[in-house]
This record gives sequence, structure tokens and C-alpha cells, in this order.
Amino acid sequence: MPRRKDRERRPQRSKISTGPDTFRCVSCRLDVPFEAPGTAHRNHCPNCLTSLHLDRRVPGDRQAACRGRMHPLSLSVRHDGEWMLIHECVSCGELSANRIAGDDNALALVRMAVAPLMAKR
Repeated sequence: MPRRKDRERRPQRSKISTGPDTFRCVSCRLDVPFEAPGTAHRNHCPNCLTSLHLDRRVPGDRQAACRGRMHPLSLSVRHDGEWMLIHECVSCGELSANRIAGDDNALALVRMAVAPLMAKR
């Protein structure tokens, strides 16, 4: 159905920040709090694990110029047993490792962890 030309468009809602203490996920559109158990700087959605390319070198610096969508690619385990989420930027292809948070979707993490085992079948 075509739009009526005589009607004014409504302004778009903010796509990044929905309040002083939350942001909206670019993938699943969930409102996500900045506070995260187990990490000082939340950088991905706990539901779908998608992120934005915001940080450059230091977590929380927010100095990356790309601002592309970061797709969760795989998991890595540090020598101390901590799980790291590996993201790839869809725009520039840069890889980054990020700590998982205590409220991340456990099912999504386990699916990602066993994906290489399922591919061998």
C-alpha cells in the first residue's frame, strides 16, 4: 500500500541509546542495560550476542570510526578458563575478543561452542 504524500513523517527513534543507562541492540532490537555482571564494559547484546564496532584498542574507549555491526563468530577460552566471544565486523572485517557477561544467553553460547563438533558429522 503506497504512503500518502500529504501526511508528515514521524521522526525516527534513536537506534543506539534509548536512555541514560540502556542501549538498543542493532540486531534483535532489545533494550540492553549498560551494567553487566562479570564485566566493566558491556559491548554486546546478552540475547543475540551482536555488538557494534565502537571500541578501538581499549575496552570502553568508544573511539572506533567504523561503527559497523559486529557479528558473533566463535568462542575462545583463555588459559584461566574464561570464555571470550570473538566478533567480526561486517563493515571492515576486524576481529575482536570480548569477555562474556554473566547474563549472556547460555543457549546461544553453547550452540556456538558445539558448532564445530556438529560440522564434522
